[in-house]
Amino acid sequence: MAKLHFHYSTMNAGKSTILLQAAHNYCELGMEPYLLTARIDGRAGTGRIASRIGIGAEADTFDLSDDLYARIDTRLRAGPCACVFVDEAQFLTRAQVWQLARAVDDRSVPVMCYGLRVDFRGELFEGSAALLAWADEMREVRTICHCGRKATMVRRRGPHGHPLRVGAQVQIGGNETYVSVCRRHFREALAR
Repeated sequence: MAKLHFHYSTMNAGKSTILLQAAHNYCELGMEPYLLTARIDGRAGTGRIASRIGIGAEADTFDLSDDLYARIDTRLRAGPCACVFVDEAQFLTRAQVWQLARAVDDRSVPVMCYGLRVDFRGELFEGSAALLAWADEMREVRTICHCGRKATMVRRRGPHGHPLRVGAQVQIGGNETYVSVCRRHFREALAR
């Protein structure tokens, strides 16, 4: 039975690594996965999902205007597709999450989404909020804070390394920009 899955965490928890491993497992069994990633995040190159540990794969890209049901339907008409994998799922719109759910329900294809839960202000991303509301299965991918506690928040670093409280929700970056922390250290850094 096909389901809509959401694997969520903070930065640097290994979400893309898990996605790539799962897609590889399908390939090893002779099944074709369909990989999608957000066009806005080109850190690994446009149309590429990559992990910090050095593995990667080519993927189609999506942006806010794409109809993902139509994209998946077109892919399914081109030949067998065992599973759809979506990286950077926090960048999905609410409508696109419904489109993914429709692909699961109407086309019986599993959809595995991987993304951040909250932004650097501690607020849900639109795509993440919709996935938390509508996914059939959810899994937290855990990582740790520098203190050893579970990291559930992410801080954005300013030009001199100081934590930022305000700014645009989306700013593409990696370790130079973001650090995953526990709630306590998130609050302390922002004096909340």
